[in-house]
Formats: sequence, C-alpha cells, structure tokens
Amino acid sequence: MKINRDLLLGKINLATKFISNRISSSTALQGIFLKKEKNKLFIHSTNLNSYYKTYLKTEGDNDFEIVVEPKKISEFLSLLLPGEVDFMFKEKNLVISQQKNRGIFPIIAAKDFPLLKKITSEKQKINIKILKEIFPIISFAASVDETRPVLTGVNFVGIDEITQIVATDGFRLSLYNLKTRLPISSVIIPSSFLSEVLRIVEVDEIEFSFEEEEKVLTFYVNEDEFSTRLIEGEYPPYQRVIPKESTTQVVLDKDEFLRNVKLVSVFAREFSNIVLLEIEKNGIKFSPKTNIKEENISFQEAEIKGEPIKIAFNSKFLIDFLSKTNSKKIKIELLRPDSPTVFKMVDNNDFLHIIMPVRVQD
Repeated sequence: MKINRDLLLGKINLATKFISNRISSSTALQGIFLKKEKNKLFIHSTNLNSYYKTYLKTEGDNDFEIVVEPKKISEFLSLLLPGEVDFMFKEKNLVISQQKNRGIFPIIAAKDFPLLKKITSEKQKINIKILKEIFPIISFAASVDETRPVLTGVNFVGIDEITQIVATDGFRLSLYNLKTRLPISSVIIPSSFLSEVLRIVEVDEIEFSFEEEEKVLTFYVNEDEFSTRLIEGEYPPYQRVIPKESTTQVVLDKDEFLRNVKLVSVFAREFSNIVLLEIEKNGIKFSPKTNIKEENISFQEAEIKGEPIKIAFNSKFLIDFLSKTNSKKIKIELLRPDSPTVFKMVDNNDFLHIIMPVRVQD
C-alpha cells in the first residue's frame, strides 16, 4: 500500500513518546502496534499508563496486525524524500520502500500488545487554553520519583466555583486557583502525560471523555486519541503546608533575583547547592553556604516589611521557580527560617509557590 511519508513519520514520532522505555518491559511495550483494516492504518502505543491511538487513510487489500520497533523506522523515514512510500507486510517483516531505497524491519508478535478497551463514555468539551497558559508554572513542581506515584501527578480539586490545580514533590508546591469549575476535578492526572497533550494541542477547545470504571481520561485531537489512567491514591493535605501568616514580606525584581541566585549558586555547587538569603532593612544579601565567610556575595535592593531574617534554600528550586514565572516582580512571604516560604507573582493573585527552606547551622 502507498502512504504519505511525512504523515507516517509524524504519527510514528508521536507514538514513540508513549512507548515504554524500561528495560524490564515486554518487547511489545517497546514497540508500536500497526493494524491495517480496510482503508485505514491504525497506530497504537502504550506504556500501560498512557495510550496513544491514531490512524492514516490508505489503500490496499491486505489487512494485518503487527508490532514493530519504531525508532529505526523513524530514522529511515526521515532520510527518504517527501512524498509517498510503499508500506507492506511481507514474509514476517515490514518492508518500506521508495524508488531504489528499501528498508526491511522485523516484527514482534501482535498478540502480546495490550490494547486499551474501547471507549464508550460520552464526549464533553473543555476550554484548554487557560491550562496551556498556567501549566508551565505548575507542572515543574511535580515529582519524577515513581516510588510515590501521586506526587508525579497534577491534582485537580473542585471547590465551590473554582478549581485548584496543585503539584508538589514534597519539597516545593505550586498552586493555581482557577476561577472556573472545570469539568474534570477531584482527579490526579500524570504530569508528563498532560504536558505532552498540551504541547500538541493547537486549539482552545477540545473534546474529552472519562471512563469511570477504568479510571481512564481521553483527549481527542483530530484523529489522535490520547488516554491516560488517572493516578489513584491519597494526595498530600497540601492546604496544611500553606502558612496563614508571615513576619517578613519582600517585593523585588524577578530578573535581578534570578541573576543573583545563579551567581552565588556557582560557588554553592560543592556545598549541596545551598544559598543563603539574609533579608536586611533595605534588601537581600545572597551568599553560598560555604566554609568561607564574607566572600562571593551579591546584594539586591528590595521593598522590605517586617523583621530581618536569614534563610537558606536549594538554589535549584529557586532557579526553577524564577525561570518559569513571567512576572516582573516577585513577593516573598516568610515566617521563620524553618517554615515553608511563599513566593507570589505581584501581578497574579491566583498563583502561589512554596519552597521548603534548608536547615543550616551558623
């Protein structure tokens, strides 16, 4: 059968993002499932948590079901010329050819490939534009440690007429109060899955469905279907972490703040990346936590209200937060050197970020 090279390459590259990369996974999970049926070529991939399904229109009489390893196929297709390629299943191999170029790829038994059950729930629509805007300042706080699955997800919590969107790894937390009640709430969606879908979506509104029994959420983007199993478990009581009061408030320029943290972090790398912030009457003194006193410091003027305080942070956490925000000014609310510290964007009251300080001895 003949098929457009660019369309096929795009679909295979997208499918590759949802295969399993674990060495311990079955061979089938490290491949993509191809099913030729009538005038369509269906493409499936999964890592058992997330699923991708799509199709391409084609012609040809021979139907088949095979699993192939996609990376070599993708590389081969990328080197062919634009236009059509011949795509066929022949003698236990997949054969792709164009003019005098031919690639032969071995297949994997299709019976071992775990297809997602057919989705029967009703489709709904969701405005996803706001999620695309706020997700970058939320998702970076999610954990990548799969030993605590709930922390690798983004928690959507419906409260009255708002939706709280929360991510935390136990050391930092991002929270956004979205002033609308989303049709998806009281669910924990894998952060990596949602990040991939939002990156792909180019429209403001898309359809989705939710399979209650299977706990599967599916987004529909043209002929593509992106499904994920929701993360089940008890999300940490994040509201308890948010301080109700502060003794010191700081307002300062974000870009200068980021630059100063980066400067002192150069000297803090050999000392667990710890940077010290001494909040004084007129500003903040930055220094690395080292054995050398009064060297390698920076100072930034700021608006200070309240008591002087000395506090330490992991510089990576500060840089991550400051790099994701687009506000010109940042407000910091502090209570004690050992209490969670609140970071806010001066021009956005719906968002807050919390970083746990590092305990250090003088």
